Parts: sequence; C-alpha cells; structure tokens
Amino acid sequence: MSISVIQDLQALRETVSAAKARGQRVAFVPTMGNLHAGHFSLIELARQNAGFVVASIFVNPTQFGPNEDFDRYPRTPDADVQGLSAAGCDAVWMPDVATMYPMGVERAVQMRVPVITETLDGAHRPGHFDGVATVVCRLFNQVQPDVAIFGRKDYQQLAVIRAMVRDLAMPIEIIGAPTRREDSGLALSSRNQYLSAEQRLTAPLIRQTLQAMEQGLRAGESVESVQDNAVKCLQQAGFDVDYAVVRQPDLTEVASVAAGQSVVALIAARLGSTRLIDNSEFTR
Repeated sequence: MSISVIQDLQALRETVSAAKARGQRVAFVPTMGNLHAGHFSLIELARQNAGFVVASIFVNPTQFGPNEDFDRYPRTPDADVQGLSAAGCDAVWMPDVATMYPMGVERAVQMRVPVITETLDGAHRPGHFDGVATVVCRLFNQVQPDVAIFGRKDYQQLAVIRAMVRDLAMPIEIIGAPTRREDSGLALSSRNQYLSAEQRLTAPLIRQTLQAMEQGLRAGESVESVQDNAVKCLQQAGFDVDYAVVRQPDLTEVASVAAGQSVVALIAARLGSTRLIDNSEFTR
C-alpha cells in the first residue's frame, strides 16, 4: 500500500478530515522514529481499531533532560517510512520543530500532569513527563484522532497520557498495547542497539527479575523483601538500579498484596550508559 508522508499541518488536517468524511475511524501512533518490530505491532493494533492509521515521527526536544543527548538519538526516517507502510500505516506525520513549537521551545505552552509524574521515572528524569505530555497534547490537537495506541512497556507514560486525556475530556480512546520482546525476553527498545554483545547477554535479567518478583509475591513474600531481592539481584549482575518496585495499577505505593489483588512490578536500570525499563502486570 502507498503511504502519505506529510510535513505540512494543513495537509495533515485535510487528510484526516477526508478520512473522517469517508466514515473512517482514525487511529494515531506517536513515535520518535528509529522504529522496530514493537512499533510496527502498534500500527497493526491501530489497524484493528480504525479504518485510517496515522503515525508520527518527531524527536521531541522537550522530553530530553540536561544529561540526555537529544542529538545522539538515532534518526532513520527512510527506513521508518518503509516499515510503517509495510505494517499498514496510511499516513506519517513528520513535523519539524518549528511546526511543533511555533513560538519556540523556550516560549512554548507547557503541559504538566501532577502527582503521577513525580515518582519513578518522573523522579529520576525531572521534567521528562512534562515534555511528553506537552508534545502528545500538541500531536493530539494536530491529528485529532479517535483512538491512540501506546506501548505498555512505557507503563508510567501510558498512565500519564490516560490521566491527561481524562482530565481534559479529550474525545480520544487510549489503548495500551502488549510489550513485544526479543527471544531472550528483553523488551524491544530503540535503546537496545546501544548495548554491547556482553551487555545483551545480561539485559534479559530484567525480565527474569520481574518474573521472580511476581513469583515471590505469589509465594507470600512481603513487598519490601521482593523489592530488596530484585535490587540486589540486578546490582550483582552489574546493573545500576534506579528502581525495582511493586505498585498498584495507578502507581501508588502498596504495603502488602492480598490474594486476588492486581499490581504491577516495574524496573528501571542501567547497563553502562544504556537505561532500560520494563514492567509486569499481574494478579496475585
């Protein structure tokens, strides 16, 4: 199938309006490019939920912290467009920074979702989720989708987007897509390419540790013990651990987990300079 590559906002709105005039539901998948099979699975899920699928490719400067290299982020637009087309995407929105932030990044209106952004990744990457919420809100306004697809690997990001959409009464259905994994169990991520061959052998321990956390809780271990064991296991393998925690689905802390209670285990840890995240939702 042919795919439309759009860089002009008026052209984007005309394309989406035409799809809606044909009676098609519009699904949206926002990305920063450098796409992999996990991203393409989001397109496939979008296709199942809508007649017209739009993806965006925009490396957003406002979600990078002072010690995170915005310029280093890999950009592979030609390969991305080919992959999106093969996955069933109808149009790709590729704005430049001036289109996304017409008043400039420093003078841009900012979005902030309180409370949920102040823990976990929000605590370790100050300002990150403000940048995410800001750009996603702008993208939603530009694309005007009926449904948007986000991966569950970025669990906190998905929760932030859901909170923003709910609080602002945006008429958009948010769907969380299952995490795609390598055969080793390592969650697919653009950051995986930064891992050395030796680190790639170690990285799947994150998934194994999440499984051990679930097994420990099912066996009646305390939340504190499960978390402490997870941190020790990862540290012994060479990870620099930001957190390895058990939380309620809304990311509030949980002192104990009763039988039948749903929780999520979340890990963020670095191997060398590469920061990896993963999570596991389960019911004890």
